[in-house]
Amino acid sequence: MSTSLPLPSLESLKDQAKRLRAHLGREGEPITHSRALELIAVQYGFRDWNTLHARIGNRPPLNPWMLGSRVSGTYLGHAFDAEIISVSAFAGRPGQYRLTLKFDAPVDVVTFDSFSAFRSRINCTVDETGRSPAKTSDGRPHVELAW
Repeated sequence: MSTSLPLPSLESLKDQAKRLRAHLGREGEPITHSRALELIAVQYGFRDWNTLHARIGNRPPLNPWMLGSRVSGTYLGHAFDAEIISVSAFAGRPGQYRLTLKFDAPVDVVTFDSFSAFRSRINCTVDETGRSPAKTSDGRPHVELAW
């Protein structure tokens, strides 16, 4: 089967199915997880989930971060929800990615009461685990993305 859409990892597809199931449940149309997997398979042009699963197999993901994906996590210790608006892999540094994140709500990165500094968009470098190699003075990664 050929498909024009790039195929994400199995974990990413399963996450899409979980989000679809949750969304439909909130809309008053509950479905089973297996039905959500079947709908995701059809979205990618496959007959059913088993066919899609066989096509992907257990290959490692080429890039765990996909353009347009929704992510959440912390930036400088502040929680956020965001959209990935740019992704690129570093040549010569396997497993490291440069992301541009657009926050749903601006994040105040200053901890002082006397002033604020809001960020709506950031560029960051993360590894496959979603953590940035750069750390704050207390040893926390600048960015930590949640799966």
